[in-house]
Amino acid sequence: MLQFAVEVLKVKHVIVCGHYGCGGVRAALSGKRHGLIDHWLAPIRCLYEDDVEHFDRILDFEARLNAVCEANVLVQVRAVAANPFVLDAWARGQKLAIHGWIYSIKDGLIRDLQASVSGRKDAARLRVRTAALPKPAPPRASESADG
Repeated sequence: MLQFAVEVLKVKHVIVCGHYGCGGVRAALSGKRHGLIDHWLAPIRCLYEDDVEHFDRILDFEARLNAVCEANVLVQVRAVAANPFVLDAWARGQKLAIHGWIYSIKDGLIRDLQASVSGRKDAARLRVRTAALPKPAPPRASESADG
């Protein structure tokens, strides 16, 4: 489908859109086996485990889940940007941008994750690092280890 969109339809924009509270991301973070879908959940588990110290500083599970949802969108933007059909389009000078967005089911808003790439150089600069994500709020005094 991506090949048809890029090569035949000559689309100028590809949107990678995740959503907060994603059940797939929730399943990946659960640490449980889910059968056949484990194959698709494995990259999300790896994403989480690769920066577990950052994610685990987010004490609220829903906020942590949403941070992983955002990070997963960034990973997918990089994957689309590395697709051979996209790379070929850029090599021949075709105008094509890949955008990373996330949707909130709670408020109905789409948020731009500021992860747009429109060429090989942009794609190389896009670092999928949770360091680029908002930092979690420091724990409140009642949540600290000291009590």
